Amino acid sequence: MDLVRHLRYFTVVAEELHFGNAAVRLGMAQPPLSQRIKRLEEELGVRLFDRSSRQVRLTEPGRLLLVEARDIVGRVDRLRELMARASGEGVESLRIGVPPDLGGSAIAALLAGFRDAHPEARLALTEMCTADQVRALAEGGLDGGVMRHPVSGAGLSFGPVLVQHPGVLLPEGDPLVAFSSVHLADLAARHLVLFPRESEPGLYEETLTECRRHGFVPAEVHHGRHPQFTLGLVLSGTAVAFGPRTEQPGVAWRPLLGDPLAWRVSVAWQRPSETMTGFCAVAVRVLRDNAGMVDDGAARARRISPRPASGLLA
Repeated sequence: MDLVRHLRYFTVVAEELHFGNAAVRLGMAQPPLSQRIKRLEEELGVRLFDRSSRQVRLTEPGRLLLVEARDIVGRVDRLRELMARASGEGVESLRIGVPPDLGGSAIAALLAGFRDAHPEARLALTEMCTADQVRALAEGGLDGGVMRHPVSGAGLSFGPVLVQHPGVLLPEGDPLVAFSSVHLADLAARHLVLFPRESEPGLYEETLTECRRHGFVPAEVHHGRHPQFTLGLVLSGTAVAFGPRTEQPGVAWRPLLGDPLAWRVSVAWQRPSETMTGFCAVAVRVLRDNAGMVDDGAARARRISPRPASGLLA
C-alpha cells in the first residue's frame, strides 16, 4: 500500500467530511476513494470515520491521525520539490492558499483550469485563512493566495477584486424559510456563527458592522473555522450563518434583501511571475463561474439600497 497517497486521501476526506466533495476535489470517483479509506483503516487497525446517511465524522483515532497525516504529506511534498529543484529537472511549482469554505467544485476547477493553461507547472493548493496566508507569504511558505479583503500585509500585489454577496443559511424549521428573501433585521435575536476574528480580522469587523447598521445585533456570535462545524450549528437550530448558495438537507439558504454584505476577494502575491499571472487569470474565471462572484464594479452597479425592515419580508 502507498501509505503517503492513502494519507493524502484521508486528509482531504477529513477536511471535507463528505466523501462526494472529497472525490471531486481529488478528481476521482467516490467508490474508489471509499475503498482506499477502508484499506487505510484496515492497515492501521482503527476506524477513522463514523459514517451515517446524514454525516461523516472523525473518530478520536481519526482526529489524532489528521495532525500527523498533514505533517507527513507536507514533508513528502517539500522533499520531492527540493529534490526536483536540486536535480534541475523539476517542473515549476506554485503554492497557493485558498479559503477553507471555497468549495469542492471551485477547488477542482482551479486545479483543472491551471493544468490546462500551464501543463508545464504544478499547482499545490493549501486550505488557509487570510491571516495565515499573509504570514505564509511573508515567510516564503506560499507563492500566492486567494484572500478576503480588507487585507493588511506589506508588499502585496493584488489581482482584480471580485465580490461575493452571501445569503443566510437557516435551519429548515425557521419561520423565515417561508419567505423568498430575508432582511438582516429579520434575524434579530438569533445567534450567528461566523469565522473567527483572528482568521479574517478585517472582514469579521466589516460583517458585524453591516449587521448592526441594518438592524441585526446577534444575541451571541459563535466561531466556526470549518464549514462542517458551521453547518452543524445551523442544523441544530443553534445559530444562523452567512455564505454562498448551498443545497444541504435540513437547512435552507435565502438571499439577503438588498445585498447588504459584500465579501471582496482577490488573488495576492509578493513576487510576480508569468505563472502567477496565469494562475490569477484562471482564478478570476473560476471564482466567477464556480463560486458565484462578480466584478467589483458590476456589484456596485447592481447594488440596491435595502429598505427598513417591517417584520418578515417576502
